[in-house]
Amino acid sequence: MQVWLQVSLKRQQLVVHTEKGAHSYPVSTAKAGAGERNGSGCTPRGRHYIRACIGSGQPAGAVFVGRRPTGEVYSDRLAASHPERDWILTRILWLCGREPGFNRGGAVDTQRRYIYIHGTPDTEPMGTPLSHGCIRMRNTDLLELFEQVSPGTDILIEE
Repeated sequence: MQVWLQVSLKRQQLVVHTEKGAHSYPVSTAKAGAGERNGSGCTPRGRHYIRACIGSGQPAGAVFVGRRPTGEVYSDRLAASHPERDWILTRILWLCGREPGFNRGGAVDTQRRYIYIHGTPDTEPMGTPLSHGCIRMRNTDLLELFEQVSPGTDILIEE
């Protein structure tokens, strides 16, 4: 059995399934709920895979813009000086849909929507939908998850 991921929008939970069993993490998905359309601000549902694992070797709290590290490490001071930023921290797992017409291609393409699993400031609550479509995780949890997955890892996002 390979590692695969399961996200429950209802439970705001990500489960890692491995040969040794399952382990869950709290997450925060889209405030706008479930949906696949470009510009919706929703978290897409269905079968996906990890297209790219980004950020290996970066410190916990590393700040990313456009999938590239800025050289900054998140702090309260940095946050106060950039209140407009939607913080993408530590690591990025970039998702790609597997279902043409539902979450892949056209106006419903998860990859082109830049939907990630990524870290967020520790001040952001988990278990509450607050993102702009991505799946947010605690930075320590994301570091642990990052070591268990690779490009091609399957992920199922369910309501």
